[in-house]
Amino acid sequence: MGQQRLLRGAWRLHVASVRDVLSIFDLFKPGLGPSSSHTSGPMKAACDFARRIEERASFDILRSLDVRLFGSLGATGEGHGTVEAIYLGLEGQHPATVGAEYADIRRQEIRESKLLRIHGRFPMTLGNDVQIHLQPEIRRAQHPNGLLFRAEFSDGSVEEMEYFSIGGGFVVDEHGREVDGRACDDIVVPFPYSSGAQLLDMAVSEGLTIAEIVRRNEGVLEKRESLDDDVFDLWLMMRASAERGRARTGNLPGRLRVPRRANRLFLQLGDLCHVDDSLRTMDDVVAFAIAINEENASGGRIVTAPTNGAAGTLPAVLRYLECVVPQEGGAFKEKAVNLLLTAGAIGILIKGAASISGAEVGCQGEVGTACAMAAGGLAAALGGSVPQVENAAEIGLEHNGGLTCDPVGGLVQIPCIERNALAAVKAITAARMALRGDGTHYVSLDAVIDTMRRTGADMAEIYKETSLGGLAVAFPEC
Repeated sequence: MGQQRLLRGAWRLHVASVRDVLSIFDLFKPGLGPSSSHTSGPMKAACDFARRIEERASFDILRSLDVRLFGSLGATGEGHGTVEAIYLGLEGQHPATVGAEYADIRRQEIRESKLLRIHGRFPMTLGNDVQIHLQPEIRRAQHPNGLLFRAEFSDGSVEEMEYFSIGGGFVVDEHGREVDGRACDDIVVPFPYSSGAQLLDMAVSEGLTIAEIVRRNEGVLEKRESLDDDVFDLWLMMRASAERGRARTGNLPGRLRVPRRANRLFLQLGDLCHVDDSLRTMDDVVAFAIAINEENASGGRIVTAPTNGAAGTLPAVLRYLECVVPQEGGAFKEKAVNLLLTAGAIGILIKGAASISGAEVGCQGEVGTACAMAAGGLAAALGGSVPQVENAAEIGLEHNGGLTCDPVGGLVQIPCIERNALAAVKAITAARMALRGDGTHYVSLDAVIDTMRRTGADMAEIYKETSLGGLAVAFPEC
């Protein structure tokens, strides 16, 4: 893990922004599914490499492009849509700005024509001028998600760069520099913290909530005119993703042909959420999570929270909040923003001290982190004290410990979609348990984060997003 953490590059725990765990590249821009590490990250790396070769020499003398996907990326490259994401990136598309409809159309065009337009203009043919090799047997020491790009020119020169997709759509190059990263090492925030204990002590001693601490740090890091409005826009993006997922019928793409369920579930539930906090509300939460994850599984645009593969849990818990909090007078907006800011702080802690990459620590790092973020955020939104918030996050993460990442066929469908829905229910339960206590508990959040890190290091590689173990090999794809 020591070598792997070096790859966090310019990212530093004490100056991290909530955008590092609540979306890709920019706090207020959603990412493109179906998996942050396996599509958005590689697309971003490919886009960066295309820019490099454009700056280095004219595309007119570009002779060939060779791309190699190692480890987890190689094992699930086809199922996760990684290869087609790289095609779009080489054409100059960036996951934070490419339109979901355009991406769908262009991917189909590339499949049929076998022709790429490097950086949008220089034509090259797949399988001849451009070759992509999947090499799951090769695992880089720095991180399981490695990509190597190599360009050869007619004058005999070569351009080469290796990248690592470290989770949540974040990418670093072989020098440890974050692609599209911010120069933030010299920024001094008013409330730096490197552990849950520090955050807890700081909040209690200063008489601040975690959300208030995040607001003050964000004011230095992001310099937004209206942070709360912009953060609330994340919820609106999440709702939009759920609406798209809810409207679509038929089967999800891929050879498994998994039937979509969100549309049918919402039709059964009706349009009204149930303010009586009955199990019917939980049904609504489950349907909401499934809708977002079906949108993700079909390559739609979603908000990472903290990764695309775990993107349904936090929005579903926000949906629960919407069902139980009155909408009048701006009460929901205030609580939703506090939930998101608190969740961001918890995600930052986990990303810095352990990992949010399924290829690195298994699904405990993705859905487990999302559950902890949602649980702590909900406890804060419902008026919990800082110790109760920390307790809720600890419960959420603790009870996802050891969770393997074993997608069937390399697709982010089975068990990923249902796993997000169940994690949302678990997060709500964790928050409610914590709120009925006084914040005192035996195991700290820091201890559980460290346990997750050590468990991930001990976990067999076949259970870390390779589709070589667990449910991925127990399910007959035919």
